[in-house]
Amino acid sequence: MDNKTALKLSVIAAKAKKNALRGIYESQSGHPGGSMSVMDILVTLFFSEMNVDPKNPHDPKRDRFVLSKGHCAPGLYGVLAERGFFETAACAGFRTIDSCLQGHPDMKSVSGVDMSTGSLGQGVSAANGMALAGKLDGAGYRVYVATGDGELQEGQVWEAAMFSAQYKLDNLTLFVDNNGLQIDGDIAGIMNPAPIAEKYRAFGWNVLEIDGHDYHQIADAIQKAKAEKGRPTAVVCKTIKGKGISYMEDRAEWHGKAPNKEEYETAVAELDARIAELEGQING
Repeated sequence: MDNKTALKLSVIAAKAKKNALRGIYESQSGHPGGSMSVMDILVTLFFSEMNVDPKNPHDPKRDRFVLSKGHCAPGLYGVLAERGFFETAACAGFRTIDSCLQGHPDMKSVSGVDMSTGSLGQGVSAANGMALAGKLDGAGYRVYVATGDGELQEGQVWEAAMFSAQYKLDNLTLFVDNNGLQIDGDIAGIMNPAPIAEKYRAFGWNVLEIDGHDYHQIADAIQKAKAEKGRPTAVVCKTIKGKGISYMEDRAEWHGKAPNKEEYETAVAELDARIAELEGQING
């Protein structure tokens, strides 16, 4: 990936963050912290890598994505809106009774969502099914799934990890959003999943460790995963909860808290300034 492409993805991410925050603010509910930390991964997938078409969202040849950490739906919605699956204005209706954009993704009502999620720990199992089906059918699509690090406290994640390796699902790539925080605080003091990379290696996975906010590293990891044969790939991404919003960064209280009017306006101003700075670099 060249630097100009990375800059353009950064602009998209900032716009998607604005979409996500608008919905959380308007509904006064939702999960901003993890939505911000996973955003750069989502943007790279949907804008630089995945074979998807907003005009044909159910194309059987499309790549699949599962947001296992389903409470971070605002982040996914923000990206899907920028990608053209629905109007960006729809994000303002997040969690309202007449909107399809509810607190967790719904594959039956939201264009671009491949799996309904919300109960933590279950998304990798669903992704396994998609990946195995692709192999049995001789299909060329790839499956991507994102989990939170707190989610790794769920036993089903590790049952799924055994399955992925047993069936040699090399068309499956897992991203671990390792921001170090969950709703109750530091994951290390609650139920420590570390060492994450070593555990996936022990389960027979190909494992990569990257900066989850570096587009070059994310793109490189995706290409390495595609080149890996006979094993699924886990990309352990070091991230910052609330990334891009100064007062949210690395603070557990922003796991599931909506900003007030002043906080929301501050966040929008910061993101607008970031967009202007990035566009200046692109055009300069």
